[in-house]
Amino acid sequence: MFRFIHTSDLHLGKPFGRHGEDVRGRLRQARHGVLARLAQAARADGATIVVLAGDTFDQETPAPTVTRHALNAMQQAADITWVLMPGNHDSLTASELWQTIQRDRPDNVILALTPEAIALGRAHVLPAPCTARNPGRDLTVDMAQATPEGSIRIGLGHGGIHDFASLGSVAADGPNGTIAPDRAIRAGLDYLGLGDWHGQIRVSANTWYSGTPEPDSFKHPHSGTALSVAIAGAGATPAVTPIPTGEIAWQRETLELTPQEDCGALVADLLPELSSRRDTLMHVVAQGRLGVRQMQVLTQALARVAPDFLTLTHDLVDVRLAHDVADLEAIDPSGGALRHAAQSLVTSAQDADMSAADRAIAATALSQLYSFVAEQDA
Repeated sequence: MFRFIHTSDLHLGKPFGRHGEDVRGRLRQARHGVLARLAQAARADGATIVVLAGDTFDQETPAPTVTRHALNAMQQAADITWVLMPGNHDSLTASELWQTIQRDRPDNVILALTPEAIALGRAHVLPAPCTARNPGRDLTVDMAQATPEGSIRIGLGHGGIHDFASLGSVAADGPNGTIAPDRAIRAGLDYLGLGDWHGQIRVSANTWYSGTPEPDSFKHPHSGTALSVAIAGAGATPAVTPIPTGEIAWQRETLELTPQEDCGALVADLLPELSSRRDTLMHVVAQGRLGVRQMQVLTQALARVAPDFLTLTHDLVDVRLAHDVADLEAIDPSGGALRHAAQSLVTSAQDADMSAADRAIAATALSQLYSFVAEQDA
C-alpha cells in the first residue's frame, strides 16, 4: 500500500491584517505549527510523504524568516519527504523565492518546479506548477506523459475546475477555472490532488481538493484537515480519509430570531465547549425580529462570553426591532420627550426604505436609550 498526505494552501506568512496584533500572532503561529502537525499525521497514518499542492506561501516575496522557519520545520521532520509545488500565490514568477528555497532546502524537501515526473518509490508524481498568478490555461494537460509500467500515477495541480459551482454548496462562490474535472481519467491518474480552494471537496473518487490544513476564514466549513491517501497499486481506487490538522477554529453561527425567543438561552446553545473557546474565532449572524428588551438581552449575552474567545464578533444588521408598547412605556411612561425620541427610533429601525446601516444605528441607539433608563431606575 502506497500512503501519503495530500495538503495545500498553507499560506505561510499570511498577515491577517483585519485582526488585532495578539490575534494575528496566534493565527500566524498556528499556520507555522501545522507543518509539525502534518508530519505527525503522516507518521500516525504510516506515511512518509507529504505533498503540498501549491500556495505553501501566501506571497511571492515572503519575509526571509517565513521561508527559513518553514524549511527548518521540514528539516526537523527528517523522516518525512516533503514535495512542494508552486501555486498561484507563490507561482514560478517568484523566481527569487524558489531560488532561495532551492539553495536552502534540506535533503528531505523536493521541489516540483517543472511538469517533469518525480519518482517516489512505487509512485510517480506528475506536477502542474503554476507558471503565473493566472496561467490562463489548463496546466494539467502534461500529466498524460508516460511513466514506467506499473507505477502509481499521482497528479498534483492548483486552480479551479470547469464549472466549479456544480460541486454544490461546498463550492459556493468558488472560481470557474481551467482544469478539466475528468483530468484523472484523461491522463490515466490513480489520484489527482488539487489545491487553491480552502475547503475540502471530493470531485470524484480519485480527484480531491484537500483544503487548507489550518483554517483562515469563516468561508469554508470543511477546512482544518488534510487528506490521507492510500493506493494499493496502479489502477486501484484510492482510499481517501480526512484527518484533522487545524489548531484555530473559525466558527460562524446564524440565529433566527422571533419576538418570543429566549435570547440568552439561544446564545448559550450555540456556544462551543469552554475548553475550546480560547482557540476559536466566532462570528454570530442574527436575523429576524426582536423587541428592545430582547435585543438588549442578546447583546449583553454576547458581550459576557466574548472574553472567552480568541475573538467573538456579531452582525445584527438584519435584526428588525418589533414594536412593543411595553418597551416604550418602560423608557418613558409619561409620554414625554424620551417617549417621543424612542418612538422615532423605533420608526427608523423598522423603515424598509432606510439603508441597513441606518436601521442598525437607530436600533443601537434605541437599545442604548433603554439601557440608560434601566440603569437610572436601578
